[in-house]
Amino acid sequence: MGEKKGFFSRLVAGLTKTRDNIVSGIEAIFSGSSSIDDDFYEELEEILIMADLGINATTSIIDNLKQKVKENKIKEPAECRELLKASMREEMSLPEDAYEFENQKSVVLLIGVNGVGKTTSVGKLAGQLKEKGKKVMVAAADTFRAAAIEQLSEWANRAGVDIIAQKEGSDPAAVIYDAVTAAKSRNVDILLCDTAGRLHNKKNLMEELRKIDRVISREYPDAYRETLVVLDGTTGQNALVQAKQFNEVAEITGIVLTKLDGTAKGGIAIAIQSELSIPVKYIGVGEHIEDMQNFNPDAFIDALFEKKEKEQA
Repeated sequence: MGEKKGFFSRLVAGLTKTRDNIVSGIEAIFSGSSSIDDDFYEELEEILIMADLGINATTSIIDNLKQKVKENKIKEPAECRELLKASMREEMSLPEDAYEFENQKSVVLLIGVNGVGKTTSVGKLAGQLKEKGKKVMVAAADTFRAAAIEQLSEWANRAGVDIIAQKEGSDPAAVIYDAVTAAKSRNVDILLCDTAGRLHNKKNLMEELRKIDRVISREYPDAYRETLVVLDGTTGQNALVQAKQFNEVAEITGIVLTKLDGTAKGGIAIAIQSELSIPVKYIGVGEHIEDMQNFNPDAFIDALFEKKEKEQA
């Protein structure tokens, strides 16, 4: 339990700027409005859109809230607080099988542009899955950057997991081939692959991912497949644009949202889910291995609305 509690307090701290951006405005509307009317909803809508929740999620949350207010015959704006939280939660529910790959023999591809924390996310994920008792291996298939290979080696070392790598510039599909072969022979539970993310050349990236996909399908047909796109939370709406573009080149099954600490744009976690119907599965709120965790929408919303006095407790 300590680990979970520890992460919640880090989440509360990490979401401070987002909370100031979203919740202080919401609270002002709740306390400043005398009745629940069109103006009330409009002001609320404006705040959510400004806070990177996007049009889609915002409209859905407000419609849901109106419905709940009617059903519960709510008259006081202040009584909307819990209903708004519930509406936001519903916007980001995770599918039952969100983490199924953690319990299967699986191959997980992580894709994302350079600088979003992709290689670091592979490393953190490797460490966490190993702590859960899984036999983990990582593959350095982002062969475009020498730094990515070095960085992943360091993380693998730290986490105490095997790494399969070749030299810079080698064919990513060849690295994946080696990794899949090794993963099978060493009876690995989860093979995590750090792959390239050069979005400015979508055609090449698409070809590369297709080739990787063919190798895995041919060499390891019964592996459970997971493709996670890593996005930088500080980029707000831009992260959403990237997610859409990656979704065009690969079949994305989940999002890893990094760098949520220190940004006011944490609302993007809600937007992505709503706009793309792709669940956020991991979030990062810091540098350390334990600062990335499975995404828990309830905890996220609770942390977002956490009152100041509780933070000091």
